Amino acid sequence: RTQAEMAHTCRGTINLSTAHIDTEDSCNIVLSNGGRTYHLKANSEVERQRWVTALELAKAKAIRMRNNQSDDSGDEEPASQSDKSELHGTLKTLSSKLEDLSTCNDLIAKHGAALQRSLSELENLKLPAESGEKIKAVNERATLFRITSNAMINACRDFLDLAETHSRKWQRALQYEREQRIRLEETIEQLAKQHNSLERACRGAPGLSSSSTGITSTAKGSVQSAKGEASDEDEETEYFDAMEDAPAFITVTADPKHHRRSGSNLSGASEGHPEDWNLEDSVFESSNQSSYNESTCKDLLPKKRRRTRIPDKPNYSLNLWSIMKNCIGKELSKIPMPVNFNEPLSMLQRLTEDLEYHELLDKAVKCESSTEQMCFVAAFSVSSYSTTVHRTAKPFNPLLGETYELDRLEEFGFRSLCEQVSHHPPAAAHHVYSKRGWTLWQEITIASKFRGKYLSIMPLGTIHLEFHSSGNHYVWRKVTSTVHNIIVGKLWIDQSGEIEIVNHKSKDKCQLKFTPYSYFSRDVPRKVTGVVSDADGKAHYVMSGTWDEKMECSKIVQSSHGSTGMEGKQKTVYQTLSPKVLWKKYPLPENAENMYFFSDLALTLNEPEERVAPTDSRLRPDQRLMESGRWDEANVEKQRLEEKQRAVRRRREAEAMEALEEGKDYEGYIPLWFERKVDAVTGELICIYKGGYWEAKDKQDWSTCPDIF
Repeated sequence: RTQAEMAHTCRGTINLSTAHIDTEDSCNIVLSNGGRTYHLKANSEVERQRWVTALELAKAKAIRMRNNQSDDSGDEEPASQSDKSELHGTLKTLSSKLEDLSTCNDLIAKHGAALQRSLSELENLKLPAESGEKIKAVNERATLFRITSNAMINACRDFLDLAETHSRKWQRALQYEREQRIRLEETIEQLAKQHNSLERACRGAPGLSSSSTGITSTAKGSVQSAKGEASDEDEETEYFDAMEDAPAFITVTADPKHHRRSGSNLSGASEGHPEDWNLEDSVFESSNQSSYNESTCKDLLPKKRRRTRIPDKPNYSLNLWSIMKNCIGKELSKIPMPVNFNEPLSMLQRLTEDLEYHELLDKAVKCESSTEQMCFVAAFSVSSYSTTVHRTAKPFNPLLGETYELDRLEEFGFRSLCEQVSHHPPAAAHHVYSKRGWTLWQEITIASKFRGKYLSIMPLGTIHLEFHSSGNHYVWRKVTSTVHNIIVGKLWIDQSGEIEIVNHKSKDKCQLKFTPYSYFSRDVPRKVTGVVSDADGKAHYVMSGTWDEKMECSKIVQSSHGSTGMEGKQKTVYQTLSPKVLWKKYPLPENAENMYFFSDLALTLNEPEERVAPTDSRLRPDQRLMESGRWDEANVEKQRLEEKQRAVRRRREAEAMEALEEGKDYEGYIPLWFERKVDAVTGELICIYKGGYWEAKDKQDWSTCPDIF
């Protein structure tokens, strides 16, 4: 398919150029791309092999087409107005020269034919033998001239056809550039009008006060599909999949001293003992203080002194327009970006940053009830977004084979390893082991799209968390992140969508809703609400808070059916006890605004360390130069690394084509520390840690690591 056709494919389509093709057994084929996996079954092993061969050939063809399109569209600098004028002049001159060439071709053919006739007439005359021989020699030379002229005429005709074809292609490209410029001008004009109208509305609107006594959340029965690939549709066209029993509820805080179930007029669809909230295990109680005091505890246990600041961010200007006008509709990972848009961390380090509030999982280990444990897992899933509220810069795209380790086994009981396992689409595998009783692993593919007004970042893939003692296995996906005001105004980030966390052992569920920001909404900005329920659908806890500040948990005492909302959906009224704070964001370090708004953990992520693998992100030269404030040198180094990676990719594609032509199997890039397996819980093809990294680190044997820097 061409790029234009791919923009209008039906849902469920897998792009073969970025797909992984694997075989499970003699008859089964696994086809995966990002978060979507298809299991295909053939009638026999012979038929399966025919399908695998056909799919590999189609994949190779799709890769060639993608490369040809990228070569056509390319990473060239956008043409200026003078370039377009020069292009117009060149086209006119070329057209004129082609007409002259065509005329000359006609004249050569005409005069050549006349010369041939004249020589034939001379040959027929009665002349001495010597003259006849000379005329015959001249006639032979004229014949050679005629053959050569005809060949030149044919070559000129081919050149003329080719030039006309390319001329039309250039005209289309020029027309496309004009349309893009006009569209951008209209977008900027529209944004300016909206900005002015919002300012007038803000000046004229009275102060809004929120005095509601409970949390209201109306479900719209829709959540953005996390399994699908990022859609290439227009920005107004978004597809949604309905989530089962999306919570529509109102919570009312009950007084445990005066609450009596017998005297309540609420139907006891779900009841609990209020006194249990104050007396049951101390995990919830301790979370109130520990979320505030954990940072203090970190200071009390300094196994190793780590840095608390990095060089201030330089104030470099950038011509944003020259880059943005050529980016609309393209995949973000294919756009050449200077480091001015980056922060000095890689995507692998940003993924590791999700562990900033790992102590929530340490507390979850101590929970005896799976529903209580679910509350801490839900709070942990929300806490990973707290660092993004001010972080509008883009992390570095990791190179294929790049790794990042975070060994905090002595300090906090866990060690983490990330590896970039795919480049197109960009995918990272992550594995974390904690000696305090849990293991986390994930493979995340980042799909991003620049829409003109905003940038959508859609993480595809599942996050797995397993507790060693109980065997509880939790699975969830990330929500969509949106960067607003790309062209006009101050950049800001929002998180929107829904997360469904499932305990595959007990079948408990937690559905969290990230409410998108609305200028005219009375809700608290960045609000997150949710309900924790057991396998029977009985609600036990209400989760509430904001993804940038804190999450609270309230135990449900009673539930009843309330009034019907405006959309015809009946709301459930939950009577709860006083909320407990499970998680609260750590304050940012001093001078954070000049250090890319990094948290205390983020400041240490790129700190140089000894004995790490030669592929570790800390050793990436362009990232290190940027952190030091040497941005011009960082841009040069970044281009060198990207060109080196492209050369390796071209060599690998050539090897794949050669193997296909010879009928041999070609495995492609094989991750060093991870291996692809079908997940037993979700049925998806996922990269899982196969071991060996920490043993190699102990021996300092990095002989298997590729040279990527």
